[in-house]
Amino acid sequence: MRRAHVALFASLTLGVSALTACGSDSLEGSDSGGGETTSAAEVEVDDAVAELVPEDIKSKGTLNIGSDASYAPNEFLGDDGKTVEGMDVELFDAAAAKMGLKTKWSNASFDSLILGVSSDKYDVAVSSFTINDERKKQVNMISYFDAGTQWVTAKGNPGKVDPKDPCGATVGVQKGTVQFDELEELNKKCDDKIKIVVEQEQSKVTASLVSGKTEAMAADSPISLYAVKQQGEELEALGDIYDSAPYGIVIPKDQEEFGEAIAAALESMKEDGTYEQILKDWGNESGGIDEFAVNP
Repeated sequence: MRRAHVALFASLTLGVSALTACGSDSLEGSDSGGGETTSAAEVEVDDAVAELVPEDIKSKGTLNIGSDASYAPNEFLGDDGKTVEGMDVELFDAAAAKMGLKTKWSNASFDSLILGVSSDKYDVAVSSFTINDERKKQVNMISYFDAGTQWVTAKGNPGKVDPKDPCGATVGVQKGTVQFDELEELNKKCDDKIKIVVEQEQSKVTASLVSGKTEAMAADSPISLYAVKQQGEELEALGDIYDSAPYGIVIPKDQEEFGEAIAAALESMKEDGTYEQILKDWGNESGGIDEFAVNP
């Protein structure tokens, strides 16, 4: 789907679960290099953007970022088993560079990240968060990408799963996602209940589908389509992408000024072509957006 990471991901869908099974918490504090990826290294500070960064953030120099690195290709563990990499990482590293800041990435469970930001464990969380009203009550969210939900099944859909009526099907989903919430709501209308198999990491959701433990899975479109690309002999997309919505970078509720600086950094990236180039590198140009906003 993009550059040299393709060889790694031929086995990542099944392999990342083995890496993260060792305990994602033990990997917290891993450093992605803070602006030292290929894309971010080429990004120059935008003085006008840097001036928007609040002094308490600027004085830190390095932002502590939480991410669930089991969501390839957006965020995943590199081949050293601890470095957080991916499209989201490159996008935010470049935005940080625009603001004159560096980044340090920590791997953690998805459902712990918003609390981690609210409790000041992390300055920022970047992990394919769909922006919704419930999350905006807890934190500020800055839009940076559009994604929808895409279902995936085993080749040929042997379970005859219908995403519009999945009652009775065994469906895998990651804990804490909008797809989990959707399945819970759908189940209220089912006489023959959906058997929801919930995993902590998306890589395990995909592995369960490949192994036949589940009949289908629901995840964000970039992740689902990437899994299909990597496991094309065993998996296929099921139905169309729906409920497209923006992803949001997560920051504390009292840091709206910082949010405006992040939005301005993304706008600067859009103007100089950095934003589109990173999306192109990861094969996700279709999810690009034109306007970046705090709590859209």
